[in-house]
Amino acid sequence: MNNDTDIQLSGPFKATDGSGRAHDAKAIRIFDEGYGAIEVYVDFKAPISGLHKDQALIAAIVTQLRSVGYQGPALTAGDPVLQESRLLVLDTPDEFAAFAVSKGWKDLSEDF
Repeated sequence: MNNDTDIQLSGPFKATDGSGRAHDAKAIRIFDEGYGAIEVYVDFKAPISGLHKDQALIAAIVTQLRSVGYQGPALTAGDPVLQESRLLVLDTPDEFAAFAVSKGWKDLSEDF
């Protein structure tokens, strides 16, 4: 999370999954630039394996994003290949780009 290519959108928070278990998230972050598509990375303190499609967990993350200013549609589960034991990767709708830009994200496709 201290990588120069990351933009931290949120610090620590708790997110509850569909079975009612609370999980400690360390941060929500994005890379500082990309070509149109933005993926959101949520780092957890403990393993969350198997929960990358849990709708309640995703909804809790979206709620946290809304608390820091995001106003668009919900995010969705990211590619299963990208998931790690303590990392949840989410795909964003097109409307997320305006929020990301407000946080310092740069769309590299605008240069073409």
